[in-house]
Amino acid sequence: MTGPLTGVTILDLTSVGFGPYGTQILADYGADVIKVEAPEGDITRGIKPYRNAGMGHFFLNANRNKRCIVLDLKKPKGRDALLKLVETADVIISSVRPAAMERLGLGYDDCRAAKPDIIYVALVGFGQDGPYARRPAYDDIIQGLSGMADMQGGRSGVPKFINASICDKIGSQFCAHATIAALFSRERTGEGQLVEVPMLESLTGFNLVEHQSGLTFDPPLGTAGYERSMVEYRRPYATADGYVCVLPYTTKQWQSFFTLMQRPEMVNDPRVTNPATRSEKIGELYEMVAQCVGSWQTEALLAAIEAADIPCGLARPLGELADDPHLQAVGLFQEFDHPTEGRITLVRPGVRFSKTPAGIRTMPAALGEHTESVLRDAGYSDADIAAMRAEGVTL
Repeated sequence: MTGPLTGVTILDLTSVGFGPYGTQILADYGADVIKVEAPEGDITRGIKPYRNAGMGHFFLNANRNKRCIVLDLKKPKGRDALLKLVETADVIISSVRPAAMERLGLGYDDCRAAKPDIIYVALVGFGQDGPYARRPAYDDIIQGLSGMADMQGGRSGVPKFINASICDKIGSQFCAHATIAALFSRERTGEGQLVEVPMLESLTGFNLVEHQSGLTFDPPLGTAGYERSMVEYRRPYATADGYVCVLPYTTKQWQSFFTLMQRPEMVNDPRVTNPATRSEKIGELYEMVAQCVGSWQTEALLAAIEAADIPCGLARPLGELADDPHLQAVGLFQEFDHPTEGRITLVRPGVRFSKTPAGIRTMPAALGEHTESVLRDAGYSDADIAAMRAEGVTL
């Protein structure tokens, strides 16, 4: 076995980030993921930088361990071919809007007719029983609607986007674990089902774990927003030669920090010793941290704080992550010789299984690279495939 999901076949009708990263997680866990693309391919294939057109960096980092085929689902033979694949699949995951899938004759009922116990995972921007149901959704839109952008402004700043496709990638986690949960349910009951994974609802719940705050209670005991996360000085702190992350959290850690910084007047200050007062005054404490560490050299500061058993770390630049000694030791970054793209670096799955290891088995595939082999496995002859190609159903 090469992963805990070995033997599971998933049809991947997703594009951009939300779906492809979620299906890549499932592929890393051993599932046979067949990515079905339109003739123009996933839009991320064209995002630069790339060595060769159609193999953009974004695509390479969200589509390994998959077999890639091309089907024009708007053509009857393309639809028929997909339903043929559904017959032997366990799961279909689609980020095409449900109304469009229904028009194509590829909705849940259509696929269930081909495979009664199919698990049909619909990745949507919004729950389909609400007024936003038919809206398109991308990461920036969900950052705004879910409160993600607002919380970046803190208590008084303007809303700001996180510099990452954060909602797509968090949504991918919901996609992966919802799929696994449905597979587990089918093992118990023998029944497939329709699974809806909406970005807005999922991300709103994610954001409000701590940020529901005073609105948790009726009547409210305060406003929304977790105070520790919202204050101005919750950020990496400037040293004399870089930036560090320092987080005294317990009373003991705060006392150790101010002892190290030669601020004895703070060791027994109520803002340090009383957890309730500390939570109210946390912004003042973080401002003191910024003042205390500003004159230190980064290396000396981290060594001293670590010796005092206070949580800390370097605010490492993105381009230097591969230099991190821990990430090097655990082999997180792995190099491969791609058949068309040359030497590439990918990040292995972070999760480890002792009996059924996840891993990178195959490289991100060219557009349509596995069309013939997948269709042959489904029972299509070479003549059938040639006819489909002549009609523009596939490449």
